[in-house]
Amino acid sequence: MSQLPEEVSKAWDNRNGPIVLVTVDGAGLPNAIYAGAVSKFAEDTLVVADNYFDKTRRNILRGSKGAILFITKDNQSFQIKGRLEYHRSGPIYEDMKKWNPVKYPGHAAVSLMVEEVYQGAKKLL
Repeated sequence: MSQLPEEVSKAWDNRNGPIVLVTVDGAGLPNAIYAGAVSKFAEDTLVVADNYFDKTRRNILRGSKGAILFITKDNQSFQIKGRLEYHRSGPIYEDMKKWNPVKYPGHAAVSLMVEEVYQGAKKLL
């Protein structure tokens, strides 16, 4: 696994609004959703709470890789790509339960393990 470059880790902490989470189905069709319940679990792992996933959950359980796209408060865009895992228990799930808003169900936690990182079109990792 790779770690977020320091500038991207700082950018994550300065993000503006929801992120976009992208998965791919078995036929190769992409699915993109907005998600606001997100966190950095470690420098190599970003987490999205599964509050109301449907196609996204199915894609992840089929083994889809994924991407997270976010923008910072100063309008810089970043994309992080990697392997996705679906957690219904364990440390990542328990951590998600601490920061996921109480009004949302938090069915599971989805972790994205950092493999590639881009700032706009520029590949950073």
